[in-house]
Amino acid sequence: MRIVIVGGGKLGRQLARNMLERKNEVHLVEKTRGLCKALANELQIEVICGDGTEIEVLERAHTKGCDCFLAVGGTDQDNLVACQLAKKKFHVPKVIARANDPRNIETLRTLGPDIVVSSTEIITNLIEQEVDVAQMHMLATLNRGRASICAMTLPANAWVVGQTLRDLPLPQGSLVISVVRGEKMIIPNGETVFAPGDEIVAVCEGRVQHKLENMLIKRT
Repeated sequence: MRIVIVGGGKLGRQLARNMLERKNEVHLVEKTRGLCKALANELQIEVICGDGTEIEVLERAHTKGCDCFLAVGGTDQDNLVACQLAKKKFHVPKVIARANDPRNIETLRTLGPDIVVSSTEIITNLIEQEVDVAQMHMLATLNRGRASICAMTLPANAWVVGQTLRDLPLPQGSLVISVVRGEKMIIPNGETVFAPGDEIVAVCEGRVQHKLENMLIKRT
């Protein structure tokens, strides 16, 4: 995969190292000249010195045609602008942003990236997954990988649309813990009715994630 990372701080450096170890092509953008030199020497890659909110800089970083774009700088506003450019100008299929301030998570989700997270481990996992509104993706692992927290946005033709939680044949080892509907988060109960565009967040044991995904889309 070709991956563009904006922000060469601790998180950006670690993500670049993780992706290089997995034999990915990585392009790193950092605005501080001295840090650029240090990163280039440490990672043995070209580091683009410039502002990731500028189109010309993103062009030099080969953002056009890349598989994944990450904005992990220290300013949420800059991360948002970089992600908006990646999506609207360069049409990157997978855009992930770091939220430095938890209060900005919902704003970032609404205005820019596909996914907003803060942990290095979570971001690394998300880079290597296909992100699609009709696909479930992992947000975090629990109990040393024995379980995971997963999320999925329901498409209009999903089987569960119009169904209540009580009526769902949830796979054993899975639990729906929240439903995000627009700006509102719902703690579901048996009477909760699912609607198109709902973001379903669930806890899944082991390899139950794919079973739950299939059940939400089409009854199996």
